[in-house]
Amino acid sequence: MFTIKKIALLVGVAVLGLCAYQLPISLGNDPVYKDIDPTVKPGDDFFAYANGGWIKRNPIPAAYSSWGIGNVVGEEIRDRLKKINEDAMNANAPVGSNTQKIGDFYYSGLDTLALEREGVNPLQAQLTLIDQARTAADIVHVAAYLSTYGTRSFISAGVGQDAKNSSKMIVQLRQGGLSLPNRDYYFKTDARTSKIRNDFQTNHLPTMLKLSGWDGQKAAKGAESVYKIEKFLADSNRRLEDMRDPYRNYNKMTVAKLNELTPGINWSTVFKDMELKAVDSVIVGQPEYYRAVNTALKTFTIDDWKAYMRWKLISSNAAYLNKALDEENFRFTGTVLAGRKEQLPRWKRVLDTENGIMGELLGQLFVKEYFPLAAKKRYADMVEAMRIAYREHIEKLDWMSAATKQKALTKLNAIQPKVGYPDKWKDFSTLQTDRKSYAGNVLRARHWAYLINANKLGKPVDHTEWGMTPQTYNASYSPSNNEITLPAAQFIIPGVKDADVDDAVVYGYAAASTIGHEITHGFDDQGRQFDAKGNLKAWWTPQDSAKFTARAQMLVNQFNNCVVLDSLHVNGKATLGENIADLGGIAIGITAFKKTAQYKEGKTINGLTPMQRYFLGYALGWLGHARNESLANQILTDVHSPGFLRVNVPFSDTPEFYEAFKIKKGDKMWVDADKRVKIW
Repeated sequence: MFTIKKIALLVGVAVLGLCAYQLPISLGNDPVYKDIDPTVKPGDDFFAYANGGWIKRNPIPAAYSSWGIGNVVGEEIRDRLKKINEDAMNANAPVGSNTQKIGDFYYSGLDTLALEREGVNPLQAQLTLIDQARTAADIVHVAAYLSTYGTRSFISAGVGQDAKNSSKMIVQLRQGGLSLPNRDYYFKTDARTSKIRNDFQTNHLPTMLKLSGWDGQKAAKGAESVYKIEKFLADSNRRLEDMRDPYRNYNKMTVAKLNELTPGINWSTVFKDMELKAVDSVIVGQPEYYRAVNTALKTFTIDDWKAYMRWKLISSNAAYLNKALDEENFRFTGTVLAGRKEQLPRWKRVLDTENGIMGELLGQLFVKEYFPLAAKKRYADMVEAMRIAYREHIEKLDWMSAATKQKALTKLNAIQPKVGYPDKWKDFSTLQTDRKSYAGNVLRARHWAYLINANKLGKPVDHTEWGMTPQTYNASYSPSNNEITLPAAQFIIPGVKDADVDDAVVYGYAAASTIGHEITHGFDDQGRQFDAKGNLKAWWTPQDSAKFTARAQMLVNQFNNCVVLDSLHVNGKATLGENIADLGGIAIGITAFKKTAQYKEGKTINGLTPMQRYFLGYALGWLGHARNESLANQILTDVHSPGFLRVNVPFSDTPEFYEAFKIKKGDKMWVDADKRVKIW
């Protein structure tokens, strides 16, 4: 289970390091001063003050639903990866080498003539399997088998750590079955959601089924079948906020009990079809969903299910097929859902797909050229500086008992950081690629990755494995491993040399927004329920737990009151974990920054004090803006609040912010002292 700080983007690596700040920093080379919008008062809208200049100069490109710092870095890194791929493609490398695998995959994705010749032929064997289904048991078999090649349908299963026994890998079943982003899209009646749902039902579904080879009448009838199955399943999907309760979403049972839960499904056969061996027990996240699946298999006809499975197969692979399917897939998922006006150039899309499938293979080549070994130590040192600061915060808490404090400190001390890139790389020796078929490469790679996961069942947890690539602009905390993952790419500031970034900006941008944020996830509303060994276990006293919940509820209320679009409010409960991590990261980062020479000397840079630069550095981490379609989708589906609120709301709770920018009562960001939230 990963708690992700930011929406993942393909980006690259640089060394930011804990360099000593240098004076003077020129205005044009100052990573925060140049983005300020002086027409905005810091106390009215700090996000707009800090980032407004950049936003005015940088409209969202047509191919994107949002545009920000991660995208800017991503463009630079795509160019670097493009060179790696082009060199690999032209290297005539030996079959089986990493260079051959990269080069052939890239070549196949760019070969649009082959894509047009193939049409849906790469899926023909799977389409035939669907067409041959005669019974509900056949449909279950098809769904189980296709899931091993990346087609997600009504069975959503994988192998992961047992939340209550983190040393054991166990089969886990989760809700699923939907094509729209989540259950709310099937039931909300506002104009925006209704328009999306109508397009999906009456336009996108029949068009895609027709492009898959069905005539218009059959495609229209099939679309009706798909939608009614999905709406039925959506009714038993839990809401976004309900998925954050680790106890409610932990339902361990034997396979025999699972068969009793869904008497129409033989799970022993299903697990065999999914190449999962010796399954004795499972964790069912949402039992009511699988009861609904059992009912649906009896309720809907075999022809209904054939249409559904055909749709799931085609939609799961449309981006790797011919132009007509690819463009219709983008029209709905890219434009209708996210507001993008055009697709990325093909080479960028192929790179992004490749990065998702064999990103660590690219990462090996990437860090060899762009990331020196010394950087790992620099970031490790910053992690320890933040750990020391967090320790001080826990020790000084006035609401937590000594008994719980001691266990919190034990957990904090046990957090393992993964910094920069893996010490041990994944083995890609059994992955096969060629130049014949792009979709064929994707299917093989998905099956390869699936088997890697499936083969973890019954084996010790590999704590050296990374869930992200070094070139990913993101970071994470894993409750079951009690570890933070900090890819090297997360710390780059585009257009500025590392040595030119002063400590104040570094501590806001890197220490608070990333490192402190991820450490705090271990103590947010969800992470705090796992102990130092990564097990779901009650280690708080009831009184301390109640006090934490009361403080957290204040944060829920703050975000519930935030209006983003029209009548769309932030879901304070669903976003609580990220909001706690933001607030904690800022507070801990301030404590760590106050120990630096720059803060103690207090000299200004370009008229900005060290603490002002700290807050500007934090805001830089959320530099960007998004289309309305993307914001609406985020509010309904994402546990992250929009970036401008992730700056303004926690800053309004931070006393040092008021002091740094002389915020006064009457300023729009002012919050009375007794209403400010303080947790960590």
